[in-house]
Amino acid sequence: MLLTLLLVLSACGPTVSVTRPKAQPTVTVNKSFQKGVSSVPTLPKYLCGAWSSANNPGPYGVINIYARLTQNVKPIPGASAQATAHFAYRDLNLDQAPVSDSGGYVTFVLQLRGQQPRLTPATVDVSFNVDGKTVTCTPAFFTPQ
Repeated sequence: MLLTLLLVLSACGPTVSVTRPKAQPTVTVNKSFQKGVSSVPTLPKYLCGAWSSANNPGPYGVINIYARLTQNVKPIPGASAQATAHFAYRDLNLDQAPVSDSGGYVTFVLQLRGQQPRLTPATVDVSFNVDGKTVTCTPAFFTPQ
């Protein structure tokens, strides 16, 4: 009788249904997928960049143009540099010809003299001569206010 009572009581309880997750598809990676991908680019032997001491100088202001030359993150001293400012109506070669210091830096002084219209961006290209090659920097820029 006890057994019958237990069976009746267990039949009155909640039913639990178990759902099993569906099997996920197997992913297969084709090993030739990288054949169409170009290799990781290598860094150039020399890196250099240029920037201005002021991004928005007065139209008759004087600014400095700085540049730095490195090889494998190490500065290159003793490299001669040249720069050209590109104004709206003409280019101006900066004839100062500095040589990079022990940190790889050079400085050019640029007198604007109203040569660039207000609110018109200008750029300055800087390059270095090293090991018989010309290394061109990312340009400096400024916009007279």
